[in-house]
Amino acid sequence: MGIAQLIRHQPDLMVCAQAEDAPEALDAIAASLPDLAVVDLSLKSSDGLELVKNIKARYPRLPVLVLSVHSEALYAELALRAGAKGYVMKNEPLNHILAAIRRVLAGGVYVSDMMTAKLLQHQARKQDGVAASPLDRLTDRERQVLHLIGQWHTTRQIAAKLRLSIKTVEHYREKIKEKLDLDSASELVQYAVRWTQRPAPEAPGPDARDA
Repeated sequence: MGIAQLIRHQPDLMVCAQAEDAPEALDAIAASLPDLAVVDLSLKSSDGLELVKNIKARYPRLPVLVLSVHSEALYAELALRAGAKGYVMKNEPLNHILAAIRRVLAGGVYVSDMMTAKLLQHQARKQDGVAASPLDRLTDRERQVLHLIGQWHTTRQIAAKLRLSIKTVEHYREKIKEKLDLDSASELVQYAVRWTQRPAPEAPGPDARDA
């Protein structure tokens, strides 16, 4: 409600529909044909990343901006890979949120300076021929599960958070161990904690986000 109210107070912006879950959002998009979809990753009964993918599959020309409380250290990259054109944290200053909306509406991409640095470093490693990290072999869902393990969530808590069965989460845990060559659950937890708590890259200069 707060974000919708913020948008409504802008002379060049308007809210044409709101939805609490993915099916309702897709119906609203079909009915109102918006210029931009702002998607929260935490929906009433759906997965926000899956909604982004579904929007891009049905409406490839519709830009999507993800606005979320979830840490961008993991979720921004996942959102961009899912098809979003931007990621902004809800705790950002209001002018940053509006700047993100206008940037994506204008055809650009919006991420924070920290994420810009991270993505540029990743691209530089690829261009230099540096071997890919074992993490690159993980699927988006496996990265989500690994991130939550690193935050000390139990299998049951992860299942509830991602709206998956416990058996499915256990399957993801085994696949992660296999791909990362980890032998035990304790090794998985130790790896996940180290990865989740890794230091953020140094942010670039103030003009880097506009590059």
